[in-house]
Amino acid sequence: MSGNALRAPVPQAVLIDGPAGRLEARVEDPSPGSGPRVLGVVCHPHPLYGGTMQNKVVHTLARTMQELAAPTVRFNFRGVGASEGEHDDGRGEVEDALAVIAWARARWACEPLWLAGFSFGAAVALHACATARPAALVTVALPVKRVPIELATAPACPWLIVQGDRDDLVDYRAVADWARPFMPPARLSVVAGAEHFFHGRLPELRTAVAEFLERGSQTP
Repeated sequence: MSGNALRAPVPQAVLIDGPAGRLEARVEDPSPGSGPRVLGVVCHPHPLYGGTMQNKVVHTLARTMQELAAPTVRFNFRGVGASEGEHDDGRGEVEDALAVIAWARARWACEPLWLAGFSFGAAVALHACATARPAALVTVALPVKRVPIELATAPACPWLIVQGDRDDLVDYRAVADWARPFMPPARLSVVAGAEHFFHGRLPELRTAVAEFLERGSQTP
């Protein structure tokens, strides 16, 4: 993996203006002062079940992007941590994600985006795609049948779906069946032995995401 010898960047606390108030975020830039070719934004799991930007899967996704030279932004949805506002069942959270993406693109003067999310955050990232138009999308433990996911069309960008084969909340086969009709097709990576939170399987998650992004995020 290119850049994997880099020291982890020190997180920088920032507040970003969102549609329901300021959003608490952490910026991690592996090459501060240089113009990146791509940036990353990562969405966290369900706020009503303890999900925050400090989640270890969110950390793993962000760190993987940093190792590929992308600065990243993790953030708390409205009503989480120091973020203002109240939980909005995913609707307002999509607007939060879009506000963070716009802020990040302006900060680094960089349009290309890797957008990722875990569980509830995966659904938010997926819904944000039509407006955000990322260069690549990564959804981890996408909660099909647990939260509303309504797509008119599949994301136009290369899309990686990562699921654990022991996920007790989302059956990977149901996710595969749900995604199969979409064109262009998503790439599905099933991590053996991984449950919903990828306990003990974060290295495998990291490898799957890095290989997808390093290959230029090309569709099959």
